[in-house]
Amino acid sequence: MCSEHHAQVLVASNRGPLSYALREDGTLDARRGGGGLVSGLSAIGPDVNALWVCSALGDGDREAVRRGVGERGVRMLAIDAETHADAYNGVANSVLWFVHHLLYQTPLEPSFGTEFRRQWAAYEAYNEAFAEALAAEAAPGAAVLVQDYHLALVPGMLRSLRADLRIGHFSHTPWAPLDYFRMLPDDIAERLLRGMLGADRLGFLTRRWADAFVGCAEGVLGAGALGGTRIGVHGLGADADFLRERARRGDVEERLADLREQIGGAGGAGGSAGRKAIVRVDRTELSKNIVRGLHAYRLLLDEHPEWRERVTHVAFAYPSRQDLAVYRSYTAEVSRVAAEINAAYGTADWTPVILHVKDDFARSLAAYRLADVALVNPIRDGMNLVAKEVPVVSDEGCALVLSREAGAYEELGDDALVVNPYDVTATAAALHTALTMPVDERAERTKRLAVAATSLPPGRWFLEQLEALRR
Repeated sequence: MCSEHHAQVLVASNRGPLSYALREDGTLDARRGGGGLVSGLSAIGPDVNALWVCSALGDGDREAVRRGVGERGVRMLAIDAETHADAYNGVANSVLWFVHHLLYQTPLEPSFGTEFRRQWAAYEAYNEAFAEALAAEAAPGAAVLVQDYHLALVPGMLRSLRADLRIGHFSHTPWAPLDYFRMLPDDIAERLLRGMLGADRLGFLTRRWADAFVGCAEGVLGAGALGGTRIGVHGLGADADFLRERARRGDVEERLADLREQIGGAGGAGGSAGRKAIVRVDRTELSKNIVRGLHAYRLLLDEHPEWRERVTHVAFAYPSRQDLAVYRSYTAEVSRVAAEINAAYGTADWTPVILHVKDDFARSLAAYRLADVALVNPIRDGMNLVAKEVPVVSDEGCALVLSREAGAYEELGDDALVVNPYDVTATAAALHTALTMPVDERAERTKRLAVAATSLPPGRWFLEQLEALRR
């Protein structure tokens, strides 16, 4: 095993900082990831003995564990594939995610029967495997930061194993209001809350989500349910230095030229020099509201025909959770609606919707740079970093159309055009307002948005939680 025992700082998450793929010749290809946790752990410095405990997510990861391949500072758990699937897809992504994002079609779902109970047992086993690994690896009094809804039971389980540890849990999603949370079976709702309340400190992205958790805890468990557990709010920001440097590399410049050519218009430049560009960058996650965004764009073209051939919707909808049927159906609907708009309005030299479904970070950054308008209209989102990244990277300023249900609304709402994500008519009107916004106003708003978006960069976000937990 690559990790060293008696770690002083431990992070636990479903997905780790690296993954492995099996090559055809049987060798393993290690691929490193990014994100706030990676930046945060690097910020604590090499002198602190830190360990990241994560799950093996695929055949390559499991083979790496079997062979004893890995990296110092990472312990990957080879949890049984069926157990992981039931815990991850059956409970975490098909139940907890749906509850916190208010996604159920309640006349038909949820329905908690014997199959759910079987999957819940796997979720408990999955959380127990993490708790046992953390207990075995942690030094006396170590700080343990557990991440997200996948591992909601870990704090309580770990507390029973190692009372000496300082345990934190951070929720990267919204938290459901009490009435919605109570759709869960009573014993499961109580189990989840007590599991999280095993932590010394619980972190949330916004005050709204923190207050919702407190409301659930007191509503389900009674007054005084928090006990000694403290609540903190840490609004993860964009990494300005990384984004600005990365957005100027050669591969981004190449994709910027390609996008401008696809957008076309006067001079074929795209952005303010040619046709205007309304940009969105999302996973095809049900909560991202991509389909209503497309309907709003179509309504814009209907109600303001002057925008036909003068604006293009650049929509990046990268596949997510395609092993779940409902996500495959949603992805297909995104493609269908985009094709319908193009068939109805497109001309020989204008494609109204440019849809890309293959994940490409460099292309996303290129789209950020040329966007005249960024559309971020989730039904519900813990934060939404796209809303924070676009103003940081934008070349000439970008008007932000932002859902009031995104966590980022708390910080960015004053300088965004705020919409109700269910109101297609109002979203279309906001797009028109954004497209007609004076250049000077757009530039000033973008500056203020960028300042707010970068107020708590990933390294500081992580260290702030660690310091608060240690206090």
